[in-house]
Parts: sequence; C-alpha cells; structure tokens
Amino acid sequence: MAPKDTDINWPQKSRELYTNHFDSTIWNDFQFRDDDIFIGTYAKSGTTWLQQIIAQLIFNGAEGLVVGEMSPWIDLLLPPREIKLAEVEAQTHRRFLKTHLPLDALVYEPKAKYIYVARDGRDVVWSYYNHHLNQTPELMRDLNEMKDPSVDPIEPVDLEIHDYFLRWLERDGYPLWSFWENIGSWWAARDLPNLMLLHFSNLKKDMPGEIRKIAKFLEIDIADDKWDDIFTHCSFDYMKEHAEESAPMGGTAWKGGAKTFIHKGTNGRWHDTLSKDECSNYEAMSIDKLGPDCAHWLATGKMPAN
Repeated sequence: MAPKDTDINWPQKSRELYTNHFDSTIWNDFQFRDDDIFIGTYAKSGTTWLQQIIAQLIFNGAEGLVVGEMSPWIDLLLPPREIKLAEVEAQTHRRFLKTHLPLDALVYEPKAKYIYVARDGRDVVWSYYNHHLNQTPELMRDLNEMKDPSVDPIEPVDLEIHDYFLRWLERDGYPLWSFWENIGSWWAARDLPNLMLLHFSNLKKDMPGEIRKIAKFLEIDIADDKWDDIFTHCSFDYMKEHAEESAPMGGTAWKGGAKTFIHKGTNGRWHDTLSKDECSNYEAMSIDKLGPDCAHWLATGKMPAN
C-alpha cells in the first residue's frame, strides 16, 4: 500500500545558499503549481539533456522548442528574480524548471514532480572545464555583479584540467559548490513518491528505455507514432545541430556560441589523465562522503538491491 501524504516526512528548507551562480532565497517567493516539474542536478550532469527529454514529452515530439528559454534555471542570479518569477508565472504550458541546489536549500512541494540526474564527479569536471574555459568575460562580469558580497567571484580558468580536477576534489567543488552535499541530499530523499533518481550513464546506455520511465513517472501518455520523433530529438546529434534551442541564453554566454555549450556528452575522458592513485582517492572519498550504496550508484548507475 502506498503511504498517505500525511505519513511522509516531506523535506523542509533548512538554510539559504549563495554562490557566484545562484541564490536560494528566490524559492521563498516562488508560486507552485500542482503539475510543476523540477529538474535537479549538480552542474554538467545531464541537465540540458533531461530538459530536452521533458520538453519532448510535454510537447509530443515537436520541433523548434526553445528549451533554454522554456525551462530556466530558477535560482540562477540572471536575470534578476523579479523578471524571472514574472516570466515563469506567465508560462501556460506545464512548467519544467531546473535547479542546482541541494535539496535542503529549496522549498519542496509535495504535489510537484522532481527528477534528479547524477553523473560521476570525474565526468562532471571534465565537462565543466570546457564550460568554464569558454564562458565569456561578459557572463562572468554579470554574475559577479549580482552575487552576494560574501562569496568569491567567478574568475577565468587558471589551471590545466588535471590540476583543475584535483583542486575541485580537494576543495569540494571549487570553483562551483559542494558536490558531495548536493548528491547526498537528493540521495537521502530517494524514497519520496514524487522524486525520481536518474543516472547519466543509464541515459547513455538506454535512452529510449529511460525516456519511457520518465514519461510514466510524469504521467504523460505518448501516442505510439510520436516515440520515434521524441527519441530523434533527444539524441546528442540532434541537440548539437539545434544547440541554440537547447542552450541557456541561446548559447550567447559561451565563446563559439551554443555548440560550445553542447560539447561532447561523453564519459571517461579522465582515464588517460588521472593516475590510478588519484582515481582511488576520488573513489575512497566518494564512499566516505556518501556511503557505499550511494557511491556505488554514482559510479555505476546501479541502485543497491533491496
């Protein structure tokens, strides 16, 4: 028997979190709708891909969907909150919004649907390095002007990828936010009835199967003759070719435009750079910070047996 809503210990917001990218206080003013969909991730973990998938499910495989505008990063510092909240409130389609916050720093709505997608931290950093390296000076300036004075500014990349990763690991997510607390906060809530956990590797291995699971979770019925269109429009090649539709701000915040933002979508590029000892250190830290079950899921996409 499914638990009654009154029997569930729903997550409660317990803190505010500020970085040079986001401000969690916007959630305090957000007006929920019962059918809202929220996409949670750490950076570069499959966020844009999941946004594309959900857009395709909502709009039955349509082309020309400007997903980067339709699905804003709700707690991003840009544009200012009054503009963003008004834009989101004006949307008439089923809303699907993204966040990079840990679960305890946002307001959790029991009637909404949440999907969290995770990726091995080494793959995250290799993807984010390109993302950071190609951010325009204008984007960094605008974020720094909007950030809380208490947090460090975002600055241009100053290291090669090997040392960039080691610093990210040593300083728990620098120059971003904590990786371990982000993963751990969502993992701890994995049994909630309105939360689905996904893994980037599983989307890579079986995209059609994972999309069908997502559709079922979101209670979206798709006609049989629309599935091929949906799968095509969610492929990496299609998204790369139509990158201006998928990338935030149409890709204008990255050198080279949207096709720089939609970069490779591959895993394992760290194998030829990190030593065996460095990989072992990352894996040991993952177990220490997350526990063996979560660490195993993060590394493999496989849930522990019940």
